[in-house]
Amino acid sequence: MTTSEKAPQWGPVTRNSTHELVIEAIEDQIMAGTLTVGDPLPSERDLATRLQVSRAGVREAVRVLESHGVLRSSVGSGRGAGTFIAAMPSEALTRLLRLHVELANFRIDEVVEARILLERSSAALAAERAAAADLDPVRTHLSVMDTEGLSREAFNDADTDFHVAIAQAGDNRLFANLTEAIRASLRSRHLEAFRKVEDWEGMAATLRSEHHGILQAITEGRGDLAADLVEAHIRGAASALPDLITP
Repeated sequence: MTTSEKAPQWGPVTRNSTHELVIEAIEDQIMAGTLTVGDPLPSERDLATRLQVSRAGVREAVRVLESHGVLRSSVGSGRGAGTFIAAMPSEALTRLLRLHVELANFRIDEVVEARILLERSSAALAAERAAAADLDPVRTHLSVMDTEGLSREAFNDADTDFHVAIAQAGDNRLFANLTEAIRASLRSRHLEAFRKVEDWEGMAATLRSEHHGILQAITEGRGDLAADLVEAHIRGAASALPDLITP
């Protein structure tokens, strides 16, 4: 395919001139592969003319896509100035996923099922791929959970970090981002459920023990066992926290 055939094809927007339509036009070019990371957008004036929309609409679309990590803008003059397609940072993707999970108001049983499928794979990959040093963050977060007198909030955050670190050790960034997004969307609900547990020390001890078992299986390279332990851990926690599973 020639360069001209792959060049972005801009055409008039046929509906009302809103920034959502400009965003859609830019997204269409990205999906078609005619805009990739590092490519510049036309100038604000040029893009507004091509799409037959107001410059304000283009400006707002760029602002929104910048906040999502899709675009980056540099002011000034020269080759480095302008608006470019950005490599979306993991933080931006995680933020978007977290908001979508939170706003979609999925039933907790749906989230549990998704976590099980996702984290079984992450644990198996970590057991297969992770070197000893790759598991150091997992050990660090587990050490925090082992701290005597740790608050429920700090325990919950270390718990989340433990599961995310396992996904990262499996060398799959998307799994790690999805795990972090799901856990972040449940943070307030987890904390509320934790605060209602009467025997918190017993609950925390159970969770710590299960985490140690998961880490040991991963360290030993026993992927199937690690996956089974993760599933049992997630199901057990959901069952032990009845307020968590209330729609």
